[in-house]
Amino acid sequence: MGVRDLVYRLYERRLESRLGNAMIPRHVAVIVDGNRRWARSMGMDDVSRGHRKGADKITELVAWCRDAGVEVVTMWLLSSDNLARPKDELEPLMRIIEDLVQELVEAGWHIKPVGALDLLPDRTAHVLKNAKEATSDRPGLIVNVAVGYGGRREIADAVRSLLQEHASTGASIEDLVEVLDVEHIAEHLYTRGLPDPDLVIRTSGEQRLSGFLLWQSAHSEFYFCEAYWPDFRRVDFLRALRSYAARHRRYGS
Repeated sequence: MGVRDLVYRLYERRLESRLGNAMIPRHVAVIVDGNRRWARSMGMDDVSRGHRKGADKITELVAWCRDAGVEVVTMWLLSSDNLARPKDELEPLMRIIEDLVQELVEAGWHIKPVGALDLLPDRTAHVLKNAKEATSDRPGLIVNVAVGYGGRREIADAVRSLLQEHASTGASIEDLVEVLDVEHIAEHLYTRGLPDPDLVIRTSGEQRLSGFLLWQSAHSEFYFCEAYWPDFRRVDFLRALRSYAARHRRYGS
């Protein structure tokens, strides 16, 4: 082990010790950004190598979350806007996502797809649906895999689902207007039944949500990291937890 690695390990342990009695977020959401830029910065013409490296990092993140006591982790792997990317980039990315999901299933995690599966290629949607069914009874950390996800579309889908459910009872729109509140919409979101994210992390230096969990992140804390996703280290994750623990959450009060 070199001097740099030794210093890094010592700093990591120092962060861990300071988090001993700290408040840990129940739900951590991550925008895994910067795979393509990482690949280009490494001189790679094939950006799918960046996506593959990023997928490997996700398996590490899930273990870090478990070890820290996090109950839910949501990872945004592909937005609905990303589906417009060129075919020669999108197809390899779909294969990488499929392989990642299967690896997470084999590793014993509880997987929940989050997104508009009807927008995805049949094969990818099938892998996600199978992962959900095969792991639905597993205890422990819940891993939300956001693929084909867009925050505005999620809200529109939630309202559409709510209207369809209400119409099926024979009630009118006027009846719905009389009783509609935020909880009714929340019950139809992709993440229904789960706590909203306490902490949202975004890598690559970008400081915006880009439509990620628009409804659910109303009271979330945010942590922006300069590193591209494949370079995100455990020490960066611990720093995010330290930052979260130092904040006083007021929830608008």
